[in-house]
Amino acid sequence: MSVGVVSDTHNRVTNVEKIIDIFNDMEVDTVLHTGDITQAKTLSLFTRLNCPLIGVYGNNDLKEPNLMETARLKGFEFEKPPLVKRLEGKNVAIFHEPDDISNFLKNNSTTDLVVHGHTHKFRDEEIEGTRVFNPGECAGMIKGKNAVGIIDLKNFKIKRIFF
Repeated sequence: MSVGVVSDTHNRVTNVEKIIDIFNDMEVDTVLHTGDITQAKTLSLFTRLNCPLIGVYGNNDLKEPNLMETARLKGFEFEKPPLVKRLEGKNVAIFHEPDDISNFLKNNSTTDLVVHGHTHKFRDEEIEGTRVFNPGECAGMIKGKNAVGIIDLKNFKIKRIFF
């Protein structure tokens, strides 16, 4: 199972369209969004995905009153972080802000993977046996510097795709 990971799209519609095309072209099985979509109309664009969208709300999403309703109406599974899912036999936790990850892992030692956003910075490390990943910036204006991630949940091989 391959999982696409995207964070902090911040209403950059042009980039969101490219991100959707990347995930569809790569035929990912699920996309995880780690928050900060910022507008309901931007979230609606993800209906073009050829797979389910699962995610969490970021700190900038709480200001948009229609975002939760749009997620529900479009059939997206979104919650306040952390959202813990079992995917391909792996326990995956989705965060927006990374601040509470270490505390979370102390109480949830069976977590295999944590994905997060908020910092707009690439991160790929292991904390107490758990892989922690942030694909980095995806809403920037500099072509070729934006990135999303694709994770193979069988072996945790991670690929970053720049656009």
